[in-house]
Amino acid sequence: MFVLYNENTRFPVKVWLAQKEQLEENCLEQAYRLSQLPFIHKWACLMPDTHAGKGMPIGGVIAAKDAVIPNAVGVDIGCGMDFIPTNIRMEELRGIQTGNGTIVQAVIGNIMRAIPLNTERYKTPQESAVLDKAKEEIEKYAENPELLPLIEDGYFQVGSLGGGNHFIELQEDEDGYLCIMIHSGSRHMGKEICDYFHKKAKELNQLWYSEVKEESHLSFLPVHAKEGQQYIRWMNLAMEYAFENRARMLDKTCAIVKEAVERHTGQTVEFGQEINCHHNYAALENHYGANVWVHRKGATRVREGELAVIPGAMGSYSYVVEGKGNQESFCSSSHGAGRNYSRTGAMQAFSVEQVMVDLKEQGIILGKRKKNDVAEECRFAYKDIGEVMSQQMDLVTPIRKLKTVGVVKG
Repeated sequence: MFVLYNENTRFPVKVWLAQKEQLEENCLEQAYRLSQLPFIHKWACLMPDTHAGKGMPIGGVIAAKDAVIPNAVGVDIGCGMDFIPTNIRMEELRGIQTGNGTIVQAVIGNIMRAIPLNTERYKTPQESAVLDKAKEEIEKYAENPELLPLIEDGYFQVGSLGGGNHFIELQEDEDGYLCIMIHSGSRHMGKEICDYFHKKAKELNQLWYSEVKEESHLSFLPVHAKEGQQYIRWMNLAMEYAFENRARMLDKTCAIVKEAVERHTGQTVEFGQEINCHHNYAALENHYGANVWVHRKGATRVREGELAVIPGAMGSYSYVVEGKGNQESFCSSSHGAGRNYSRTGAMQAFSVEQVMVDLKEQGIILGKRKKNDVAEECRFAYKDIGEVMSQQMDLVTPIRKLKTVGVVKG
């Protein structure tokens, strides 16, 4: 870890990398802008998977005094991970054929039929305790009538995967056991909420002649202002929705795995402890004696003893970790491997054939309707997850290492 603190910074920026040269230029510029915010508490942080985002770098963490920044949470509010292990050993599944290929191939196919991917949605409304509660408490959200349609719309998307870097993976841990991991967020809801309140914040900041410049894309809302309270309410709704969205997909995936394995092997499938955690959100926490709004944009909370999930890239490794409660990072860690290439850059650098050959050589089953953009999310487009983990050993302890066996992508 090193510290940026010079004529460009108002507050220090602590970076969990070996040296400054590892930061891309755009990310460095965003870090300097972040450090200029007048309401920063102590310092800003960049995790080892950091790269440029909109306004705040992905892999960024700040503790803000009495302010929330929509773009420091991001457009996919509540995006995060869901993980569960099983008692089934992968070696007992290999070689077993079903009517639809191997067990892994059959499970991947059934997931794709059961769960909407990318821009797909359910044709009928799905059950949602989160949305039902929101409708019962509709007066909490009525001050923002433009956003109210998101609640009804959400019934058609809860339990759906989305696209981009979201995935459902079957994985094998170091002891040979089958595990399930899901990466997804609040779908369309989060983006609409972020864009709506960023626009509001930008207008208000101009009205106040705020020193937070528009070009930084870090316009803020005071938490005691009505607009700040509105954002917090809608953000929390999106977080609860994202949590439920992942849990719903995990339930379906577990049922598919259980049915396939028990039918073809006769074994009884049992599931272990579930870990469902966010990595795009803001929350009121106490750090260094102050109650502050900790924004984690592409960062995972890892309090002492807390379990969390840090995924790698498709076809790479992922980790279940235990937090060390490091106060310097505001009890945070990376949320993944972090991009080396933009999506466009990855498609220019790597061909569909290269990616498909790489997955085949590793024996990984890919479930994806259209393969033409598969290079966007290939493992070559991301940083080495092993190197990322080595940079944050003061933040987390890896307790389970996982390798992709099969993956569903939007």
